[in-house]
Amino acid sequence: MSLMSLARALPDPVKNAIKATRDNTGLALVRLFSSSGFLSSAYYCLISREFDREHRAVLLGRLHFAQRMRGKGENDAFLRRNVHRLEKGLIMRPRRSTFAEDYIGPTVRCYADATRAGVINGQQRWANDVLTDYFSAVGSTPRIDSAKRAFTSTENPNETNRCVPYPHSQLPDCPVSYDELMVLFRRRRSVRWYQDKPVSNELIEQAVSAAALAPSACNRQPFRFYVSNGKEKAAEVAKCAGGTAGFHDNLPCVIAVVGDLGCYPEARDRHVVYIDGSLAAMQLMLALESLGLSSCSINWPDVEERERQLAKILGLAYQERTVMLLAVGYADPTGGIPYSDKKTADDLIVFN
Repeated sequence: MSLMSLARALPDPVKNAIKATRDNTGLALVRLFSSSGFLSSAYYCLISREFDREHRAVLLGRLHFAQRMRGKGENDAFLRRNVHRLEKGLIMRPRRSTFAEDYIGPTVRCYADATRAGVINGQQRWANDVLTDYFSAVGSTPRIDSAKRAFTSTENPNETNRCVPYPHSQLPDCPVSYDELMVLFRRRRSVRWYQDKPVSNELIEQAVSAAALAPSACNRQPFRFYVSNGKEKAAEVAKCAGGTAGFHDNLPCVIAVVGDLGCYPEARDRHVVYIDGSLAAMQLMLALESLGLSSCSINWPDVEERERQLAKILGLAYQERTVMLLAVGYADPTGGIPYSDKKTADDLIVFN
């Protein structure tokens, strides 16, 4: 008789007693090892290996970032971060006569490497315009002057529609009232039952364009959307997640929101992929709703076996971490939606 069969054959009181003993022993270990940082580290080295994947992913992410920096192409995350820092310096009140001395040289080198490698995109134009304004605004120091000479040799003049900081007054008027926005929020429910109707890639691209406008720390945007369109592909991906049994076969499309730890040189930023990815995912779901498509965010707990399974299907590098999955499609009008009572403002706000 196998252990599984033996466990099933035990009477409920015995099974409950074994479970209680196991839980109490586990809690006692947690109580002991949580008493200090050293013991906590020992716990996750000696007893639990739950964070092994994250440890290696963070280290590989740092290595990948360093390799990008040593290459002669575009380090997207590095350039995005530093150009954004320059923008913040340009709008500061009062603006300092000199700033960014410690990183302006590497920023210009990264921009020049990408330009020489033939990288031409919106980011390059933005970097060119902000660097142009930066060097026009700051005073003279040896490091700034050196970076300015390097930039001038690769500068691409752009006189129209410049991508530089602008006053708040130039933003378009908001055409949506609070009540109208609340209608959109109330319509955005977690839908699990969909019509047998394909989702066009064009609509997904529209929604992603809206999601790209979500806030991102230093504008790195360290995420991508892996789209599995079609019922077979969608079901294969959805089955990797827990909690989808019973409805994954009716999903017409699934999107994996994936963060890249290779966008960061330090372990301290390891959680930013989840913050930025979640902000973009929420904006994506609202955009999908406005286009007539429903969605359902699917929880993605850190389970090694499922991480490997999804990484194989999507072709993810080890330092790429899945933030969540999103089911997408046209809602079945007869499909049920959980009521899901929400907390009130009184429950959620703590005024200090």
